[in-house]
Amino acid sequence: MKLTFFAGLRPFSRGGVMRDAIAGLTLASMNIPQVLGYTRIAGTPTITGLYTVLLPLVMFAIFGSSRHLVVAADSATAAIFSSGLSGMAPQASVKYMALVGMVALLTAVLLLLARIFKLGFLADFLSRTVLVGFLTGVGFQISIAMLGEMAGIPVYAHKTIEQLQQFIEGLQQINLPTLGISSLVVTSILGFRHYLPRLPVPLFAVLTGIGVSYVYDFAGHGIATIGPVAGGLPAFSFPAVSWNELLKLVPVALSCFVIIIAQSAATSRIFAVRHHERVEEDADILGLSAANAAAALSGAFVVNGSPTQTAMADLAGARSQVAQLIFAGTVLLVLLFFTGPLQYLPRSVLAGIVFTIAVGLVDIRSLRDIRRESPGEFNLAIVTAVVVALVGLEQGILLAIALSLLRHVHHSYRPHTAVMLPDEAGRWMPVPTKPGLETEPGLVVYRFGADLFYANDNRFADEVRALIAYAPAPVRWFVVDSGAMTDIDYSAARSLLDLCEDLQSRNIKLVFGRVNAYLRADMDRHGITSAIGEKFIFSTLHDALSLAGADLRKVNKA
Repeated sequence: MKLTFFAGLRPFSRGGVMRDAIAGLTLASMNIPQVLGYTRIAGTPTITGLYTVLLPLVMFAIFGSSRHLVVAADSATAAIFSSGLSGMAPQASVKYMALVGMVALLTAVLLLLARIFKLGFLADFLSRTVLVGFLTGVGFQISIAMLGEMAGIPVYAHKTIEQLQQFIEGLQQINLPTLGISSLVVTSILGFRHYLPRLPVPLFAVLTGIGVSYVYDFAGHGIATIGPVAGGLPAFSFPAVSWNELLKLVPVALSCFVIIIAQSAATSRIFAVRHHERVEEDADILGLSAANAAAALSGAFVVNGSPTQTAMADLAGARSQVAQLIFAGTVLLVLLFFTGPLQYLPRSVLAGIVFTIAVGLVDIRSLRDIRRESPGEFNLAIVTAVVVALVGLEQGILLAIALSLLRHVHHSYRPHTAVMLPDEAGRWMPVPTKPGLETEPGLVVYRFGADLFYANDNRFADEVRALIAYAPAPVRWFVVDSGAMTDIDYSAARSLLDLCEDLQSRNIKLVFGRVNAYLRADMDRHGITSAIGEKFIFSTLHDALSLAGADLRKVNKA
């Protein structure tokens, strides 16, 4: 395993470093309030949000390759492990933090294994459609979880339905000042996000909230605040959990692993393409592993390549990991000198910030595009979102992967097939297959849009037989356009051999056109070439049709 260090920083230039330094300070001003807010999702002490953008950022800058990816706390992974650990220990307790740290460590191990065995392809099994649905479900789950703190209503449940029920039952206990503060935060962030996206409104909300809370003693007037926050550098320790607890944490870590691989790979690819750069996915996986190991040992929680924070960094002008290192340096100064004022920060301000993050996860535009282009995939995304929001995040991830695979299998099982028919101008056009279609008297040109394997070989054979049986004129030549085929498995080969024998007994010539090298190798290995005949297998469709046409012309003349 070849290691390359600081690939995301090179090449250096004086102008580039200055630009990235300014971008890093801007990024810190926009993202520090967000990482504080993520702790409300994670159920961890507020200070741990700052820990996620200290050593993990540095470790990814050392081992990763992406110049743009920002590795930090993320709402999706935070929601996953908090949901999985909610029944194992009280949130923010010492035991809970040990479990959180072990999840991050297990995730780091899984990412390291993915790097060693080059398992990054696993991300491809989570399609963009179900990822949109998953994040939509996370958005609804988080926004409902924040309603209680935004309104000052006690909500202790962990499941979304129960949280919503407790919130509705407690509407008579609304704390109007708390609701007013959170409403002001939400409307300000959402309003300025549309018109002035670079303005760090969350930072202004945090600073204003701290200042007003200190002057008017919010805590003494029934408005909940964060309370004392321990500053200084994180304490390094190994998360201690029992063997039984460790086994229970493996599915949670696997869920985080899948989301990290999918989101980080997609994000790094998008920004690499945007800036005409190359990205080494294996190096990024190693960087993410190192970042999560650092998070586990420094009292933080699982970190991810964040799409939203990476977009913010790009908007701020960041073009290398120098910006992220400046971000981490700024966080270090906050930890050493400025954690004291955080104790006055109203919880409703953080809840409002998190609520806007959750709203941002609901990608209405993508859902609308999916519905317009593929209603079936839209239904898949909605089912995923509902399961995530109402049942659970881990179940939602498993369902998302299963549905993605099932949709792929369904396409392969029932591929698009067509018969080539002449239009009014005499040009051959594909028409969906149905009995009774014939390209020309005595000729059927049939296109099958997938590889032949055990699940669809009967469909192939049945359609061939039906086209021949119901053809208006007796079929002498049946030409298969196999341009979409690259593979034939053993079961499909046996079915194809049976079909060849059947057609030969009826004096019907079976011809394959557009046979590529991979398909030809399979046909040779399974004995299909010898059964059909070498002269009936062509690399082009034109040659196959020329042979059939010449024979049909002779028959017609006779």
